[in-house]
Amino acid sequence: MGKFGIAFTIAILMVACKEDPSAKEESKQGFRMTDEERNATPQVQKQPEKNFRTFTNLADTTFIRLADFSDGFAYDLRYATENNFLKEKVYDCAECYTRVKTAKALLMANKEFEKYGVRIKFFDCYRPNSVQYKMWAIVPNPQYVANPKKGSIHNKGGAVDITLETLDGKELDMGTDFDFFGKRAYHDMTELPRKILENRKLLKETMEKHGFWSTRTEWWHYNLSGAHKDKVANFKWECE
Repeated sequence: MGKFGIAFTIAILMVACKEDPSAKEESKQGFRMTDEERNATPQVQKQPEKNFRTFTNLADTTFIRLADFSDGFAYDLRYATENNFLKEKVYDCAECYTRVKTAKALLMANKEFEKYGVRIKFFDCYRPNSVQYKMWAIVPNPQYVANPKKGSIHNKGGAVDITLETLDGKELDMGTDFDFFGKRAYHDMTELPRKILENRKLLKETMEKHGFWSTRTEWWHYNLSGAHKDKVANFKWECE
């Protein structure tokens, strides 16, 4: 082979042995990604579903924490704040407890409300009788606070104070705030905008359909039928 042939062969070998940067990167990674793989949407790991308690083996009169059985409700428990007509905090912490039979009826009502794109929002639920005494000491007026010696259906775990909100958290207009003491809060007040009357009607008719009855002077207050027969309770929940 002549000098020219030897030089040409050496040039070919040098090109063949030159390191390919992409090959180096592939070696570091252990594989080479295709364009399709590189542009693919990353897989998001699904969060495990919450495990809620069931009513199995629970008596209808048992007190339960509603949030342990569903996450479909909203809460603004006013008596655990100073944003109430008492202007004082009378609960140590905000929790919504009811008896099992009340919770069952609330879950059924809420399921129906969801068809309309709304859900129940709680202002008050079960109220220990000791709290009723606190409220009476602040406002000893039976027009606004039940006498604790007799107790209220709240003290029996069968009453709730509620409104409705959209599933993204916007309260429906009911015409007044919670615990507004005046004729504008009455169910038979018809001199209100049509939308407010429709909102109250949806609340009232659905709750009545699922075993609750309303109080004429308070659009937010509902009692479970038959709950007045239960005993006044002073069960107190733990605060974490």
